[in-house]
Amino acid sequence: MKATKTLLGVAIGALLMGSVSAMAETVKVGIIGPFSGPFALQGKNFQAGVEAYMALNGKSVEGNDIEVIYRDLPTANPAQARALAQELVVKDKVQYLGGVYFTPDAMAITPLLKQANTPLVIFNAATSAIMNTSPLVARTSFTTAQTTTPLGQVAFDDGVKMAITVVSDYGPGIDAENAFKKAFEAAGGEVVETIRMPMNTTDFSPIMQRVKDSGAGGLFAFLPSGPPTLGFVKAYNETGLKQGNIKFFAPGDLTQESDLPALGEAAEGLRTSFHYSVSHDSPENTKFVEAAGKAIGNPEQLSFPAVGAYDGMHLIYKMIEAADGKQDAQKAIDAVKGLSWTSPRGPVTIDPETRHITQNIYLREVAKGPDGKYYNKKIKTFPNQKDPGLATQ
Repeated sequence: MKATKTLLGVAIGALLMGSVSAMAETVKVGIIGPFSGPFALQGKNFQAGVEAYMALNGKSVEGNDIEVIYRDLPTANPAQARALAQELVVKDKVQYLGGVYFTPDAMAITPLLKQANTPLVIFNAATSAIMNTSPLVARTSFTTAQTTTPLGQVAFDDGVKMAITVVSDYGPGIDAENAFKKAFEAAGGEVVETIRMPMNTTDFSPIMQRVKDSGAGGLFAFLPSGPPTLGFVKAYNETGLKQGNIKFFAPGDLTQESDLPALGEAAEGLRTSFHYSVSHDSPENTKFVEAAGKAIGNPEQLSFPAVGAYDGMHLIYKMIEAADGKQDAQKAIDAVKGLSWTSPRGPVTIDPETRHITQNIYLREVAKGPDGKYYNKKIKTFPNQKDPGLATQ
């Protein structure tokens, strides 16, 4: 392991000597994401967001052409994530890294950044603690603590006095559980039971039975978006919890737009809180949805990872401009601290201390539109939300 680290250092050192001495004519950006496998739709959204940004803003910055190199990481695999990042930096000579869907993968990559002199812009991975692992990370997605915290008060105000939490047993799930519990109990409620499921859980019937038996009037849930969320929402309906008036609360991963056609009536009335919806009404979002819809091919597949990638490319472009095409990770990161702009999701700022995105969080309810299609209808806005999870790190 020590020998491998030494060889990596020699390779990166030789690379950087060359890159610092001359102006780069082409700046390479490496994007790591799930472009195949069960979460391939999320990777497809990464690519749609990147392509939409470049279509609307050009493929060069201050005379430097931008080349994007994609690397496939189908499921959470920290060792493979680290290897892909090393390959992108050493072999492909990228100056910026982006993407990363799962938290364990981000945690595996961040220790490489200082030695590689390469910033990482996270398009999705949502655990608060990632930001503390390297000063060369910025994030344009969200955290589960950020999107979840408003739901504690919402659930209590909705008449729920006792709740049960059901989350996937990994970083974001635990963040979500803790954030909801803290906010719900602060409002006056009681969490009567907490359930943590293995990430590979596919049979949710026994869990729904435990929810029934708990006596709780409300269920808070978090799972990584994709096939697990589809199965969970369907189980909530099929086991009678919805009909039994056990109220459902979750971050928006569980009712993402790309899943609503498959969920159909099962999702109607479900309340979630999230940072973005395809139906968000703004000129910026209209332009984004048109460009990203073309990029993804089927606009019904468009979902939140695309806006994380779109805004991630905005940061990378600003970094390239600030560094004048040269490889200077610290200068690049410093340039986006405090940066504010109007995203397709609404007004956003990169917090200068945490490098995490400050943004509006929206309370939504799944409703049926005039066209017969289901969408996330905005009910309330919680403005300028930072990441409460970072305050406890």
